Amino acid sequence: DTLRSSSNELSQSMSLLHPQVAAHLEVLGVAFEVMECDPEFADTAAFCERYRIDPADSANTIVVASKRPPDVFGVCVALATTRLDVNRAVRDELGVKKLSFAPSSVTLDISGMEIGGVTPFGLPPGLTTLVDSAVMLREEIVLGGGNRTSKLRLDPAELSKLEGLRIVEGLASEIR
Repeated sequence: DTLRSSSNELSQSMSLLHPQVAAHLEVLGVAFEVMECDPEFADTAAFCERYRIDPADSANTIVVASKRPPDVFGVCVALATTRLDVNRAVRDELGVKKLSFAPSSVTLDISGMEIGGVTPFGLPPGLTTLVDSAVMLREEIVLGGGNRTSKLRLDPAELSKLEGLRIVEGLASEIR
């Protein structure tokens, strides 16, 4: 199920990704592997079980939306084994009073991506991207490919190529 991004297979593997994600990865020069994914297994727990991916190597990309003031959005990347501290750390980083996870319809409107495939690559310019520092400690991570039929496997250091990325200590905590 895994397709390597060699020169022969690059266009085939890139075609599995959401077009705006593929274009952004190319512009940034990100080194990655594309994994094909059955859309029925795109959600994190099902994906990890089906494709034998350690949840500690699976990084979720979550769109958050402010309630006060309204219409401040951000994107957070955290390991599947952690829980975002939306009420304190994320809220403080975005400088808002009240914040929550964006509903799937808002996530689609903001990112152009469906839940189960959201990735920090290919997002609209100006959207704040916060990454929990624990993500950066992994040898490799698996992220959404912009749709429910693909995932990206990469060295978390590649995230540093994203403009305006902020790595935040304590953005998420281990799930107990």
